[in-house]
Amino acid sequence: MLKTLRTPPSEAETDAWHDVIAAAHLHDVPASVPEPGRTETAGKLRVQSPNGRVRHLVRAAPDGSYDGVAALLLFTEESNRHTAFLDALVVRPEARRRGVGAELWSAIRAELTADGRSSVSAMLELGGAGEAFVDGLGFTKVLPLAWYVQRVREADARLPEAQLPDGYRFAAWDGVVPDALADEFARAHDAMEDAPAGGMDERTPRWDAERVRNAARLVDDRGGVILTSVVLASADGAGRGTDRVAAYTEVVLRDPSHARALQYDTVVVPEHRGRGLGRAVKRHLLATLAELHPGVREISTSVADDNAPMLAVNAALGYRRERPAGIFQAKL
Repeated sequence: MLKTLRTPPSEAETDAWHDVIAAAHLHDVPASVPEPGRTETAGKLRVQSPNGRVRHLVRAAPDGSYDGVAALLLFTEESNRHTAFLDALVVRPEARRRGVGAELWSAIRAELTADGRSSVSAMLELGGAGEAFVDGLGFTKVLPLAWYVQRVREADARLPEAQLPDGYRFAAWDGVVPDALADEFARAHDAMEDAPAGGMDERTPRWDAERVRNAARLVDDRGGVILTSVVLASADGAGRGTDRVAAYTEVVLRDPSHARALQYDTVVVPEHRGRGLGRAVKRHLLATLAELHPGVREISTSVADDNAPMLAVNAALGYRRERPAGIFQAKL
């Protein structure tokens, strides 16, 4: 039976959803990749994104377990009202090839059509069950990328302490950006506009202080932790004037008990590039993470194949390629 999961779901519904995610992960993803924790699953089901409406669909078995689950994010921001993101379409391994995935996709497609969406995208592992499934649904790969992994203690011990040119200094925080830096932090986020996006229909809206606050609150409300390091530059470059955010990087623990953290954005504002700030700010956050969360052993990040500057920074910091992935998109 196909049904829509209520928000928030019950504990039993959360357990049934997580069982599908965990079983598929163990079957489809390399053993070196830690499986999602229940805290992460519960947070995503319980707390909706401030930038869209989420539909959670499940294919329930007679015994109350789930054969498959799907999560669709329908963007509510005006710049992305035409598209959506398929955050999950997962079938339990033993229930595959029985039409479960097709049934879930049919319901998702109907939702997209009814809401006037002209495209939908998804992030998938290459060579796996997800890519094979969407291949017959009209999805094409629009942004090839890969996952990379850094070992925290090894890198923290091997790499020299982060150094900055004159006129720059570090700042860091846990959680929401301090009010004094919120506007500047939003301005730095807008520098992501020149990051490789392939042929994706999704567009990043303009950032403002409230948007960057909401992004951090979402991590916190879902039970996770977000750490941020920034490089600050004075307005005149000589230690005087108003601080400007020249570079930043963020690391997230979607579950505080996890041994692997997730690298979020790393950005150097265009006028401050070519000074080694990207490498320096990531090195600074690495030391902060090692100090505050000593149980974290690895940091993983995804980088587009044609993002040469970030690939070079990550290579210098000891990241190794783990597995290929891609953003796939279907026109409706």
